[in-house]
Amino acid sequence: MSTTPVLQIQDLNAWYGESHVLHGINLSIASGEIVCLLGRNGAGRTSTLRSILGLVGNRTGSIQVDGQEVIGKPTHQVAQMGIGYCPEERGIFTSLTCEQNLMLPPKVGNKMAMSIDEIYEMFPNLKERRSSPGGKLSGGEQQMLSIARILRTGAHLLLLDEITEGLAPVIIQKLGQVVRTLRDKGYTVVLVEQNFRFASKLADRNYVIEHGQVVKTVERNELEASQEELKILLGV
Repeated sequence: MSTTPVLQIQDLNAWYGESHVLHGINLSIASGEIVCLLGRNGAGRTSTLRSILGLVGNRTGSIQVDGQEVIGKPTHQVAQMGIGYCPEERGIFTSLTCEQNLMLPPKVGNKMAMSIDEIYEMFPNLKERRSSPGGKLSGGEQQMLSIARILRTGAHLLLLDEITEGLAPVIIQKLGQVVRTLRDKGYTVVLVEQNFRFASKLADRNYVIEHGQVVKTVERNELEASQEELKILLGV
């Protein structure tokens, strides 16, 4: 079994134009782990995900995916390394049916691409709504569709940005089950989450980001002892 991290970020600095948003991010994620990036809005969590794919301006430092450096590569080449990105705004095609959305994604990995039947087994709601336009789906169904699309690509490293935001508790519970299932299937998952209760139940490790830096790393077995400090850092 390979000991090379699926994702290794070292001394990552990033900019949007002249705005310096990340100030030396360091993190490491092994195959099959669920890792959560915690922090307040504007802390740099989403910018970290976007930096992996080259969706920011200038970057310095190192980002390695399966041991390969990605800084300097264009976004389409980085995606081809097996990365699936589910942005906060979801990005589905609202005028296409649910199933048409699922037929569109290109293959970006050489394994793990789920069939339509496997998707429908994981997301029964999408099977029921397969003929409905994306814009007519509920917020929870749109979020499921956004995740399902990247599972069609063959990506093995999943970057999921605020997937629970604004959703009903029953949908959040379902998404938690999905993330656990994906880990069991061998996927590696990076969550950006404001919902600490949701994230803490899932993550093997939490990185707290503040002002573009990792200010605390909390392993799953350290959560209980770190509750008070996390409340201060996260303002929860």
